[in-house]
Amino acid sequence: MVFGGDFHQTLPVVPKETCQQVVAASLCRGNLWEYIKFLHLRQNMCLGHLEADNQHAQWLLEIGAGSTMDDNEIIQVSQSMVCANLNGLINRTYPEIGNSRAQDDQYFLDRIILCPRNDKVHDINEAILQQFNPTAEVHMLRSVDSVSEEDGIHHAYPAEFLQ
Repeated sequence: MVFGGDFHQTLPVVPKETCQQVVAASLCRGNLWEYIKFLHLRQNMCLGHLEADNQHAQWLLEIGAGSTMDDNEIIQVSQSMVCANLNGLINRTYPEIGNSRAQDDQYFLDRIILCPRNDKVHDINEAILQQFNPTAEVHMLRSVDSVSEEDGIHHAYPAEFLQ
């Protein structure tokens, strides 16, 4: 079995539990941990071949390891990475979002805003949609992974169709 990911950032989803209980349920606290063999990637294929890319990747690893914090547990961030507000972040990530050049799929595949908390994702998406085309009609598409019985009718949809 192969596990992939950054164990600094990968925590299990444990509904309605405390932070301590989530950490206790993590892979590195499980019974299999002592049998896991680590294989390390030597080259980050997502990065370009510029020295600045390698320096940024190293900086991110140091943040994940907690080695960049000062005595007050503050991480110093370069001014080039600071955005004054959400609109500044959107404009830097999605320049010219309302222009027709920005309409192709690759434009969006090359850009992403990661949000540390799910409760902020909706607000960020709404702000991006407003800048994209403020007069466009918005359609909300939802997914489900289970079907409840309604009016005594049982729906027999396989889970893979729902997901």
